[in-house]
Amino acid sequence: MSMANIMPAAVSYPLPLELINKFIGSRIRIIMSNDMEFVGILLGLDKSMNMVLEDVIEYENTVGDKRKNKLEKIILKGYNILMISLDGEALEN
Repeated sequence: MSMANIMPAAVSYPLPLELINKFIGSRIRIIMSNDMEFVGILLGLDKSMNMVLEDVIEYENTVGDKRKNKLEKIILKGYNILMISLDGEALEN
C-alpha cells in the first residue's frame, strides 16, 4: 500500500485577506478589542488588515447603554479588530 492511499488529499483554504477582499462593497460588522462595534460598507483594506468603511454606524457599548453614532467614512486599525462578519444590516434592526 502506498502513502498516497493512506494520506488524505490536501485541502486548500483561502487566506484571510483573500476572503475579506471578496467582501469589498458589502456591508460588514466589525467588533474591536475595546468592545466598539462598526457596521458599514467595506471600501478597501491593506495587508495589515487596516480597513476603510463608509456609511458607518458606530456602536459604543457601555454598562447598561449602547450609544449609536453615524459616520461618513472611517479607517480602522487591523491590529484592534477581533471579529468580522458579513451582513451587518441584519444586526442593526
